[in-house]
Parts: sequence; C-alpha cells; structure tokens
Amino acid sequence: MTSPRLVIAMDGPAGSGKSSVAKEVARRRGYGYLDTGAVYRALAWHVLARAADTADENAVMQASDDFHWTISLDPDAFWVRVGDTDVTADIREPRVSDAVSGVARVPAVRTAVNEAFRALAATVDTPGIVIEGRDITTVVAPDAPVRVLLTAAPDVRAARRSGELTNVDAAAVAAALHRRDASDSQVVDFLVAAPGVAVVDSTELDLEQAVQAVLALLPPLSEPVEETS
Repeated sequence: MTSPRLVIAMDGPAGSGKSSVAKEVARRRGYGYLDTGAVYRALAWHVLARAADTADENAVMQASDDFHWTISLDPDAFWVRVGDTDVTADIREPRVSDAVSGVARVPAVRTAVNEAFRALAATVDTPGIVIEGRDITTVVAPDAPVRVLLTAAPDVRAARRSGELTNVDAAAVAAALHRRDASDSQVVDFLVAAPGVAVVDSTELDLEQAVQAVLALLPPLSEPVEETS
C-alpha cells in the first residue's frame, strides 16, 4: 500500500507572503502546489469577461455554470487557464483583484470550488501537496496533518504588496488591502488561527526565514504520514 500524501494547509491574508512561502516549501519538498486564490481570481476574470457584475450573485452563479478551469500543480511551472485561455497574468490585474471578493462570497460557488480543490489534491502524483488560500485549514482541508496560518502586520503586508506592483501608490495599496480584508472577513476568518493551527508571524521574517519556519512544522521526509479521518 502506498503512503498517504502529506497535505499542508496554509491560510493567510493578502500580503502575508503565503503564496511565495507555500510555493517555495512545495518546491523544496518536491510537493504539488495549489493556489486556491488563483481559481477565485480566474472566476472573477471570467465574470468580467462576460461583462457581468461580480457583485451580482445571480450573475456570478450564471457565469460559474460555464466556468471551465484548469490549474498547474507544479510550483516551478505555474499557470491558470479558463477554457483555452491562459489567464495567469490577467488574474493579477487590479480590476480582478477588486472583483474577486464578490465571487468568493457566493456560498454555492465556494462549496463547488472547495469540492474541486479536494478532488484535485487527491490526484497529485507527488508525495505531498501544499494548499494555500483563505479557508484551507478550516474548510478545504481541516484534517490536514499540517495546518498553518501565515500572517503579518497590516503595514508590512501593504509594503510587500506595493513592492510587487509598479506605478501604484503605496497608500492606495494599503487602502485596497484593508478593503479586501474587511470584505473577505465577512466570509471566512483568516486572521485568527483555528484550534490546532500553527501560527507563523512573518512580520519580522524575510522569505527564507518564513520558509524555514514552515518547514520546521513538517515531518522529516523519511517519516511516514499519519492518515487522518
């Protein structure tokens, strides 16, 4: 019998560094990497491409009916597609970032997408997978052997996010992060760790230190993974 895959569930707010950390942890361990936020972004892009309103729940539901997406689980070759269209770069546009909370707050959408995440994670052909997003430790993979909340102070998160962008005012980035935190927190609590979830505060950590903090929570590669119910 093959050993069960190690699932690492990682939550955190925007700008906490969770995507960079999760991807690097997956890369170093030879695991798959699932960016759940990219799928919600792709749906927001899809709704906008239909010239629909992402704040209209009915419009989002209609768009989700023909939302055919695929995503790479390779941390070294990441991409997202909607149908035959590669939207990897497009989903990072400000207009999509501003719209993603609208689609993510629709309960039926979250239920369907979360089920797809679980099914996708079960098909990965690597010894483990790092799944990162907003309600991964509590909803998508609540029984994962390793669950982590990666957080950071709001001003640090804003500085990091503004550093990733060009021609964007830092104050505007901070305001946008605050709006998104406030909006998303009405759907999931991603700022407070659930029982049993390890907290890694990256406020004073660089990328390497944050990666090492998460790696320290993982069992040694030679240690078998305990199955969870």
